[in-house]
Amino acid sequence: MKNMKKTTCIWTVLATAAFCSMPRETTGEESHCNGITIFSPNLRTENSTIDKAYRLAIGDLLTNIQDYQNGLLEAPTPVILAGLEYGRPWTRDASINSWNAGSLLVPDIARNTLLSVLLKERDGVRIAGQYWDAIIWSTAAWHHYLCTGNREFLQTAFAATRNSLAYFEKTEFDSRYGLFRGLGWSDGVAAYPNKYAQTNGDSAAWSWPKHNPDNRSKTGYGIPMMAASTNCLYYNAYKTAGLMAEELNLAHAEDWAAKAERLKTSINRYLWNEETGVYRFYIDPESQCDYQETLANAYAILFGIAGPTRTEKIFQHQYVAPAGVPCGWPPLPRYEALGANSFGRHNGTVWPQIQGMWADVAARHQKRQAFAHELLALATHAVRDMQFAEIYHPISGEKYGGWQEAGTRGIILWQATNRQTWAATAYLRMVFAGLFGMRIECDGIRFEPCVPKTFKKIALSKLRYRNMRIDITVEGCGTKVETVRINGKRAENTHIPNTNAGHQSIEITLR
Repeated sequence: MKNMKKTTCIWTVLATAAFCSMPRETTGEESHCNGITIFSPNLRTENSTIDKAYRLAIGDLLTNIQDYQNGLLEAPTPVILAGLEYGRPWTRDASINSWNAGSLLVPDIARNTLLSVLLKERDGVRIAGQYWDAIIWSTAAWHHYLCTGNREFLQTAFAATRNSLAYFEKTEFDSRYGLFRGLGWSDGVAAYPNKYAQTNGDSAAWSWPKHNPDNRSKTGYGIPMMAASTNCLYYNAYKTAGLMAEELNLAHAEDWAAKAERLKTSINRYLWNEETGVYRFYIDPESQCDYQETLANAYAILFGIAGPTRTEKIFQHQYVAPAGVPCGWPPLPRYEALGANSFGRHNGTVWPQIQGMWADVAARHQKRQAFAHELLALATHAVRDMQFAEIYHPISGEKYGGWQEAGTRGIILWQATNRQTWAATAYLRMVFAGLFGMRIECDGIRFEPCVPKTFKKIALSKLRYRNMRIDITVEGCGTKVETVRINGKRAENTHIPNTNAGHQSIEITLR
């Protein structure tokens, strides 16, 4: 749905990270290009598809780094663009790419990317972009701090989070439900049932208020929908605001924790569907949609909104297609009517950035088979195409743009874009947070691997985290840690404090 524009490369880091047209020096695990440091750890799993897909993912990420100036950037500066066919970062893309992998692999560029989507106002700074889920920026910003320890950035992140929450509380919070208004994960009408597709053929779901003036909400932007995934992001933003303030030793009047708990209660009261065993897509004052929104279910588990009982129910009832978990289910009838195996662009199709979140929560909850399904499916698609595409068909796994309204042209089959950055970083998230189980926390990093049964030994070398270079080897498969050695010595757990420095070696045996 974004305003796609092909651009001439201003500044590009080439896919191998082994060559750059600008002055460069290499120090083993690092490449320095035009003053920017790139950390590219090596992966070995003895599975050629997994390993090749990893290299492709690194390449797709690095080739989408170009100069850009906006937000708090005072000059053209390297940032992570949304993809090959985009000329800018978008708030949700910038956030997801940094959260998935950017803050580990290209920390300086991830910082630039996050700063580029902020808005400087008279009263301070807040998050810009498509308003409804822009608050995802706060989650990514906190993760960036955990990866880097950059306190100057954290001060900016706290101000942007605090100001943005206050702004959206005034404009989009519905006190009747205790929920925030706004669309779900998608900006395209192809995600939504007919009610929210009444846009006079416009593919942009945010144009709905203009075409439905009598039904728009009285305050804010005008969309009365309260979506599960969006409200999960607000919940985590409240939690994150408190963590940021605590880390900065700030006295603050806001009771972030209480607001988070109230929002969590409302999410579970109005958006949990006990009959289907998953969260509803959305509600509004007149209706509700019980379709499955995969990102809502993933976020609810990841952020601890669902709790143990609901989490297990979600894993039991979440629909997963042969080519990967779809963004939404069941398919919308207006697209099914176009022919067998026809799916809307934002419904029924497999979007890798959503796949990555689902794979992450599956690995965290030791659902090894569910995790392996997403990991292997996405890797297979990428190696086949020699790139990470924007969208895939849920049955065939082919690159597939899906059907969607397109103005006077009616409903057309759109194209999936090429080298989509959040598709590549979703795979990197599967490797880092899933396969190796990286958990980056306030006091350090720990590992909870989730290794499919066909793997015997996996290794990630030259991983840069703060002032460390980490080599990690995992032998065996499963999720249960049997033995741990850190720097050659037996250890009680897999935790490495962030105060360590230099080379760190961790060897884990699973059973």
